[in-house]
Amino acid sequence: MTHSDENKTICIYVDADACPVKNEIYKVAERHSIRTFVVANSYIAIPRDEPLIERVIVPAGLDVADDWIAERSRAGCIVITADIPLAHRGVTAGAVVIAPDGRLFSAANIGNILATRNLMDELRSANPVSAGQFGGAKPFSARDRSAFLSALDLAIVRLKRDGFTA
Repeated sequence: MTHSDENKTICIYVDADACPVKNEIYKVAERHSIRTFVVANSYIAIPRDEPLIERVIVPAGLDVADDWIAERSRAGCIVITADIPLAHRGVTAGAVVIAPDGRLFSAANIGNILATRNLMDELRSANPVSAGQFGGAKPFSARDRSAFLSALDLAIVRLKRDGFTA
């Protein structure tokens, strides 16, 4: 495979440390024969009988897994993450970026999402005593899982329609 062929191949990068939809990703990747990289800074179990799914263990450290994914992101790749700064980097690189709850990050919405995230971080750090009033992440639901599967399937179909191959 030449370098240009590789750039037309769909791949999936999973920010795996806190990803609640890894098993769903494995099933979809296997069904579509898509090479998938499960990136974390500690051991993550992956299916042993699926050669297209690769575990990548990066050194411990702030944003090391994010950096590994961002450096490889490009058009034709799908990045699965709930991390807003990584989502921004993936979108900027041309990747399709999907949150585990099925939200699609795009050039049209990532700027506002990143600005809101940064504002909330500033508010929490300015007054740590009342940080709880801003709430945390909502519990992950069956509806989120279903929305994620739909978004992932749709992203793969669109990439194939755009000339990318599995």
